[in-house]
Amino acid sequence: MITVIDGKGGGLGTRIIEELRKTYGNKVGIVVLGTNATATNSMKKAGADQAATGENPVVINSKKAKLILGPIAIILPDGLMGEITPKMAEAVANSDAKKILLPSSQCNIDIVSTSPDANMSALINELIEKVGKEIF
Repeated sequence: MITVIDGKGGGLGTRIIEELRKTYGNKVGIVVLGTNATATNSMKKAGADQAATGENPVVINSKKAKLILGPIAIILPDGLMGEITPKMAEAVANSDAKKILLPSSQCNIDIVSTSPDANMSALINELIEKVGKEIF
């Protein structure tokens, strides 16, 4: 079972679910957890098998999840414009599930690299370049 977590209008989660269905069809089960009813309903319509809304479902289902997908904001207290409560962020971050998270410029976090082949020297060089772009 794949768990997708999103908030706001659920647009990112909806796109993830649509692509999962396009790629894997019904070979995968999808549980969606929305921070609000709009996000949950959008993701459910995109093809989720199960859906729940709010803090407690995120906390409880994060413990059971094997794979969690969503924006990086789901591990940040007050992420998604405050929709991710500290309890939600802690539950997702501390879950034993593998987490595959998408970067988001709204979080003020810039991920240096997503390449599993990048060595530490290359990552540090990329970090230094990004610092230069921020301060100059």
